[in-house]
Amino acid sequence: MQFQWNNPYPVSRAPLLARNVVATSQPLAAQAGLRMLLKGGNAIDAAIAAAAALTVVEPCSNGLGSDNFAIVWDGQQLHGLNSSGVAPATWTPDYFRSKHGKIPLRGFDAVTVPGAVAGWVALSERFGALPFADLLEPAIELAEAGYAVGPVVADKWARAVPQLHDQPGFAQAFMPRGRAPQVAERFAFPDAGRTLRAIAATKGEAFYRGEVAQAIDAFAREHGAQLRAADLAAHQVQWVDTIHTGFAGHTVHELPPNGQGIAALMALGMLEQLDIGRFGPDSVESAHLQIEAIKLAFADTYRWVADERFMTEVRAADLLDPAYLRERAALIDPKRAIDPGAGHPPRGGTVYLNTADAQGRMVSFIQSNYLGFGSGVVVPGWGVSLQNRGHGFTLQDGHPNQVAPGKRPFHTIIPGFLSRDGQPVMAFGVMGANMQPQGHVQTLVRMLVHGQQPQAACDAPRWKWGQGLDVDFEPTMAPALREGLKDLGHRFEPAADAYLDFGSGQFIARLSDDLQDGYAAASDSRRDGQAVGY
Repeated sequence: MQFQWNNPYPVSRAPLLARNVVATSQPLAAQAGLRMLLKGGNAIDAAIAAAAALTVVEPCSNGLGSDNFAIVWDGQQLHGLNSSGVAPATWTPDYFRSKHGKIPLRGFDAVTVPGAVAGWVALSERFGALPFADLLEPAIELAEAGYAVGPVVADKWARAVPQLHDQPGFAQAFMPRGRAPQVAERFAFPDAGRTLRAIAATKGEAFYRGEVAQAIDAFAREHGAQLRAADLAAHQVQWVDTIHTGFAGHTVHELPPNGQGIAALMALGMLEQLDIGRFGPDSVESAHLQIEAIKLAFADTYRWVADERFMTEVRAADLLDPAYLRERAALIDPKRAIDPGAGHPPRGGTVYLNTADAQGRMVSFIQSNYLGFGSGVVVPGWGVSLQNRGHGFTLQDGHPNQVAPGKRPFHTIIPGFLSRDGQPVMAFGVMGANMQPQGHVQTLVRMLVHGQQPQAACDAPRWKWGQGLDVDFEPTMAPALREGLKDLGHRFEPAADAYLDFGSGQFIARLSDDLQDGYAAASDSRRDGQAVGY
């Protein structure tokens, strides 16, 4: 890729240039991945090691009870991995209506089958070069010896404690001094180390069919929840093809539903129709068109997207149909913000990391407990912090995302990938709930349309649409841009703690087709992260 190498934004980071690269939101996890590359492993080995380490060093965002997704370029072709879990076998709308009146946000009844460990094993078996047990060594060391907590993680941890301290197992695991760890304070997690050792020794069997599964089952029964060892044993990863759209001479790839990656593709497809390159990267006109496209894309995503097996009325291909996207783009008024509804197409708290190696393999990988520490439930003695992805379901009758046994919930976490003429160009992602498609759109417009280098695209001020006409902005956004958007009808409230609210990304871009120049890698300044390589 060809970039303008200056950075017009007030940050101190420069992109990393190297032939073997790992970029994560936490430096110790990035180093874990780099260890695998130095040991003779490949980009897939590095991604697994980094992901396992992140469950220990960034527990406020993911854990051993997470889900994950990945897009892998194996040197020849793209592969998609969906390792999100399904609803327990006894989950029905009536179960939640009678017990809670809704699907809870926290607690054991928000927990679907955790898929992360199975994702690691599947990636290793299909693409890895090193023994699986080797990949978990750094995570085990960090869990047992402990590490000094970084500033962003410490802040997120402290914010979660008031909401989660009463959840089963939370205080025992994550409040070792009766509070969240402070910046630079050592935190050790020997229970997680015990589980990681069991996973390493059995290639995940202990987690899904052995002693860890039995511990999860017993803890669920103790607290009146429905997750069972049989649900864990039935978990299977899905290998899928990507869905994609053309934008600015490239092909943008996302994973198919049950994720929200389709929202980014829809917005980019609309922007391609609107010739967004006419306007500067920090202009009112460009930001307005992007916001309006995102709103239209989300309106359809929230109405139609679910576990793809249950999308019987509207399919992903219908939402990406060029004629339909032209119809949606035509609704955008260049002079006024609108509050759109869903269309009717023709029928037909997360960690993100990426890796690349000198042989051309690239991995785009995302893993999450969902909202902060997820459910807040932590299995005692095993350190398994469980996600709350069940909250992504709805109880609305007739909706494709209505909760049902064995069904995957609507998911927010989305890895991205970029190609050109069938060849790999960039692995990328931006973590942060519904900020993820918005971050994909904003950064890709900057890099592909305006040639900004990855670190500059990362560090540029961001906006974030919430609902209706409401859009938040980072304090670093130019006052003239804010005022111009307000004049078009966008409603703004300045957001505090920008690094928590506006996502965080990692980007690894090939610098040449023959790989002689290696890669350019960026790690978002909104986290403690780092890009490392050699």
